[in-house]
Amino acid sequence: MSNTDKKITIEKEKNLKILCISDKVDPQVYSPQIKERFSDIDVVLCAGDLPHDYLDFVVSSLNKPLFFVFGNHHTDELKHYKKAVDLALIQINREYYGCGAIYVGSKIKKEENFIIMGLGGSMRYNNGLNQFTDMEMFIEVLKLVPRLVWNRIFFGRYLDILLTHAPPKGIHDKQDKCHMGFKTYLWFMKTFKPKFLVHGHIHLYDLSEVRCTQWEDTQVVNAYSHFVINLGV
Repeated sequence: MSNTDKKITIEKEKNLKILCISDKVDPQVYSPQIKERFSDIDVVLCAGDLPHDYLDFVVSSLNKPLFFVFGNHHTDELKHYKKAVDLALIQINREYYGCGAIYVGSKIKKEENFIIMGLGGSMRYNNGLNQFTDMEMFIEVLKLVPRLVWNRIFFGRYLDILLTHAPPKGIHDKQDKCHMGFKTYLWFMKTFKPKFLVHGHIHLYDLSEVRCTQWEDTQVVNAYSHFVINLGV
């Protein structure tokens, strides 16, 4: 069985089957057989660097919620999800724009039985769009701490899934600046203990490469191409 066919399961009262996608338009997903192949999927997560027309196809075909963050490529639509300063631009300040997917970049959403938080972008390497230093990413996280604490009080947990584009420092990342992971994510996992951190950005040219790594209480999953996880809720 290949890595793309493996599934991770947490045994609890109910499992949500989640299709994770990122970085590559996968012919197994972008296919007339998508409904049959992924008929039991409950939710889709996109970890970035995929065109919006691909997300539109997935949403339209599966008719399931799709949550996404932007990566460091395919960022042309990012301006439509940033807060509008000019009131004339207020009509494009939406969670949904064009593809019907739900943007969770630097946001936290509760969807039925699970809580998801998103952090898009990569390590800053050429001052391009949606790139951050580790300190800048840490500040993005700090902005969301009040909501995380609120979740802990009212739902008994901070979150279930952290959806990112870049990986954590030292887990699935590379040595070059562009593909280096964020140290902030290690602190986040240690502090808030999500069940999963789902990331993209790191291409798997050999599908025997490590895709899933347990780090303390969190399973870190590379969503490159496509991968299916089961979330116990």
